[in-house]
Amino acid sequence: MQDLTSKRNKTKIELVPIPDKFFFSIGEVSQLCDLKPHVLRYWEQEFPQLSPSKRRGNRRYYQRDDVLMIREIRSLLYEQGYT
Repeated sequence: MQDLTSKRNKTKIELVPIPDKFFFSIGEVSQLCDLKPHVLRYWEQEFPQLSPSKRRGNRRYYQRDDVLMIREIRSLLYEQGYT
């Protein structure tokens, strides 16, 4: 049990602070949350709460609340071991 706990703590990394902006592109969110863009697009299908607004050319624009939710989902999946 001790070994499993230590592995989880090692995967926890410090994320960059979220800048004071209204909208973020998928590339910015990818860097802020340390995730690949394809993971973010997949999570949009899996989590109905996560729905960024889409503008011209189907470009995704995330709001600050979306970024916070993505970080929470990331924490639950990657650090706390939920499935």
